[in-house]
Amino acid sequence: MNIRSNRHNGLYGLAVSSLYVLNALIFTLIFEFVWYQLIAVQFDEGGVFFRRGNLAILVLYLILYVSFAQTYDVFQVDLSRISELIGSEVLACFMSGFFTYIVCIFIFRHFPNVLPFLLMLGLDIGFAILWAVGSHRWYFDHFPPAKSIVVWDDRQGLDELISSYGLDIRFEIVKDYSIEDCLKNLQALDQAETAFLLGVHSHERNIIIKYCVAHGIHVYMLPRIGDLIMSSAKSIHLFHLPFLTLSRYNPPIYYVVFKRFFDIVLSVILLVLTSPIFLVTAIRIHAYDGGEVLYRQCRMTKDGKLFDVLKFRSMREDAEKDGVARLSTGDKDDRITPVGRQIRATRIDELPQLLNILKGDMSLVGPRPERPEIAAEYEESLPEFALRLQAKCGLTGYAQVYGKYNTTPYDKLQMDLMYLANPSLAEDAKIIFATVKILFLKESTEGVAEGQTTASFQKPERSVKEENATYCGGSGAKTQYIVENLS
Repeated sequence: MNIRSNRHNGLYGLAVSSLYVLNALIFTLIFEFVWYQLIAVQFDEGGVFFRRGNLAILVLYLILYVSFAQTYDVFQVDLSRISELIGSEVLACFMSGFFTYIVCIFIFRHFPNVLPFLLMLGLDIGFAILWAVGSHRWYFDHFPPAKSIVVWDDRQGLDELISSYGLDIRFEIVKDYSIEDCLKNLQALDQAETAFLLGVHSHERNIIIKYCVAHGIHVYMLPRIGDLIMSSAKSIHLFHLPFLTLSRYNPPIYYVVFKRFFDIVLSVILLVLTSPIFLVTAIRIHAYDGGEVLYRQCRMTKDGKLFDVLKFRSMREDAEKDGVARLSTGDKDDRITPVGRQIRATRIDELPQLLNILKGDMSLVGPRPERPEIAAEYEESLPEFALRLQAKCGLTGYAQVYGKYNTTPYDKLQMDLMYLANPSLAEDAKIIFATVKILFLKESTEGVAEGQTTASFQKPERSVKEENATYCGGSGAKTQYIVENLS
């Protein structure tokens, strides 16, 4: 059996898929037990539902659970720590139970007893721990670390990154090559099951990808800006030839209408539900130093339009008395008040932006709004940064869910472009629910290095025009037009 047959054959896929099916069945069976024994019997001994009705509730819970499990990466046993699996599992169970409870309110026309749902959550937590530990051990007992090769152009240090995330049990880096060295000896890739391509330009990357596909080597590719622009391309047939067509961000009209409708509805609901939090937070902020409760700051949204974003004030009122725009350094930032640290840790400081959404300056989901001064600094070395202004900014977004506060602007831009490439209501819903998870992750609020006025970033070696010349055979006019008109 060769080095690649163990992890990438049909039996591997069947084994892992069976693991995920078993997971979904276990937690649905827990719900079934609680439902029949403690919930349905409250209403005419279950006669409200009887056969088909009970089955419909079980199917509903299963659908909810699988959806949230995918959103919170419950099934990524091979890429998650045990603690991450437990947290994701508990959150998926909680959200599934919560929405099932909401459905029960409409069915029963009053509030059912919440104790059975709490009991179910307790059982879920216990089984979540057992499943996370057991599945993690089973996977890595049967599938040792994948021998991996790193091929880099303008980025290095993946082995340290893998170790810091605890993924050295998943990937064993046997060698790393510069792109020049790799192209001189493609056969060296044969010693690996997996290849990582970091920031490699399209021409050289295509050579390596073709070789890897032909020889059964699994590829993880860190994209460049041009790749993400190309990911929005649609395939068509023209002149009896296969063409790819792409243009500026231009979502379907139904998406724009429904997105705005849901922005209004959800922001109103959230404002009502969080009104007690608004009141308590406002009182605490004013009681601490007698200053303003809300903080207004100029930000940029679609097409560079300026607006005042609203936040609960978390810093001293003289935090930027010298007029210099600074990003927060996190726990080390002495400008943050004690109350501010608490509301930042729980993201409460962002709640007033629901008013911005209601007004129409922002959306629930989109690239986060940046300050004009800081955006101008980024664009001096990263002109592509203006590409994120193709859509209305958002309260949360792809970069906020999958990145951190101190993720470099280049990487945030890439994640924002991934979101803009294929807009959909389903993706918006997934990001909204995934945002719940990051509320419990301290690392998502880590600050930039102390003393920086902006976040650091890795300068790309090529401009937008040069990258598009690589990807589009010498014509970067379309993307260059976007940058020139958004800068």
